[in-house]
Amino acid sequence: MISFLGQCVQNLIQTVKYILDGNLKCEAVLNRAAMLSYDSLPISLSIVFIATIVIALQISKQFLMTGAESYVGGFLVVALIRELAPGFAALAISARAGTAISAEIANMQVTSQVDAIKTLKVDPIGYYFAPVIIAGAITVPMVVILAELFGVIGGMLTSYYTIGLHPNRYMHSVWTFLNTRDVYISLFRGVIFGIIIPLVCATQGYNTTGGAKGVGISTTQAAIKSTVFLLAVDLIITFLFYIG
Repeated sequence: MISFLGQCVQNLIQTVKYILDGNLKCEAVLNRAAMLSYDSLPISLSIVFIATIVIALQISKQFLMTGAESYVGGFLVVALIRELAPGFAALAISARAGTAISAEIANMQVTSQVDAIKTLKVDPIGYYFAPVIIAGAITVPMVVILAELFGVIGGMLTSYYTIGLHPNRYMHSVWTFLNTRDVYISLFRGVIFGIIIPLVCATQGYNTTGGAKGVGISTTQAAIKSTVFLLAVDLIITFLFYIG
């Protein structure tokens, strides 16, 4: 895992050099953005929406019993913005689009398409990595914002139908507890997650050997490693901004 982390850092540096040299094409970024975030939008929003409903179901009656039902919205929005929306959205994108990135590059590697790119004197790492990393850094924060909005709506509907909490009281609690600093941190998480997912998955695909069997193994490893790296970085960000 440490060796793989070193490869990711090396590939990221090489990708940045490729971008600074002016080789990046906007059309390639747009195509990757559609594949990375737009295609993953339904599952990302659904996961966050359902997760918020589950939490609201578990806490709403407990809050009602203690007379603190007015704070349901505030509790949910803090949990959503600080952790649930960025984390679940990133994991969904990793499972949906990250594995597709890994499989695509792995297939190119085992069919010698990467070698063909090298013969044209084109940097394959920059060519394959740069568009998807830029697309991830731009679009994943957008998915996070939409996931937060859907989560707040899911919590409001659940609170209304379970304990009869009026939407006005719910939203008043949301606005009371909503902190712009938390929003900025959640967007920062989205940018970092948007870089990590394609970087890890593309690196795993680029290292593929062994034909069709290797493509399958590489895709599975991409899902595992991207999840591990996302959780590790999430822990570091939480420690830096909320603990340290």
